[in-house]
Amino acid sequence: MTTGAFTGYIDVAQIVLYAFWIFFAGLILYLRREDKREGYPLESAGGGAGRYQGFPAMPPPKTFKLADGELVLAPRVEREPASIKATPTSVYRGSPLEPDGDPMHAGVGPGAHVDRSNRPDRMLDHRPLIVPMRAAAGFHVAAGDPDPRGMPVIGADGDQAGVVRELWVDRAEPQIRYLEVEISGGRHVLLPIHFANIDIGRGRVKVRSILSTQFAGVPATASADEVTLREEDAITAYYAGGTLYATPARSEPLI
Repeated sequence: MTTGAFTGYIDVAQIVLYAFWIFFAGLILYLRREDKREGYPLESAGGGAGRYQGFPAMPPPKTFKLADGELVLAPRVEREPASIKATPTSVYRGSPLEPDGDPMHAGVGPGAHVDRSNRPDRMLDHRPLIVPMRAAAGFHVAAGDPDPRGMPVIGADGDQAGVVRELWVDRAEPQIRYLEVEISGGRHVLLPIHFANIDIGRGRVKVRSILSTQFAGVPATASADEVTLREEDAITAYYAGGTLYATPARSEPLI
């Protein structure tokens, strides 16, 4: 073989193999960048101003058109709103968070949630997905099934918090998603069905996650007949937070 010749020891199969390696490496980099459209940049665990992208860097923002016509950018250009009201117990990363003020609204622990879009979840025809039964034509409680409307709602302390006035249904499933509870003062709040224990024998609804007095702190909805994605998360997080923070004893060790 003459000096400078290379075709004698590189064949087509070898070229194809090298081309595949280059293509596969590029594919991995592309997919790794694309999966950073949600959740990045990472925020500093210590609550500082540090923002981290890692390797490879985040892709440039891309515009997505949702089914309802809304336009969203991913990754976000603006900084995500901070819904956490807590302070690290030490300067070290990963330190436990101590809620600031009312722990039920701190957004940490079982009450952690994200701030999703402040619009209702919608069906394919753009109608709101979750609505009270009074606004859902054709929905009713089947004969023979328990109807919790009119039942008293009892908190974890054994006292009455209010009365069930309406059922909120999912028009796509269909199933009950929330109980609408009228509390003292005439205000209506939503109770996720998974936090409600309907006691047919006693004719009442028992809630173990929060006290009767804490129903007044349930996040409100802007509309009487709609609930947005952000409101859903805030409401559910409030009841979930009560499993740890409703009473001081719940957040203490068992032993």
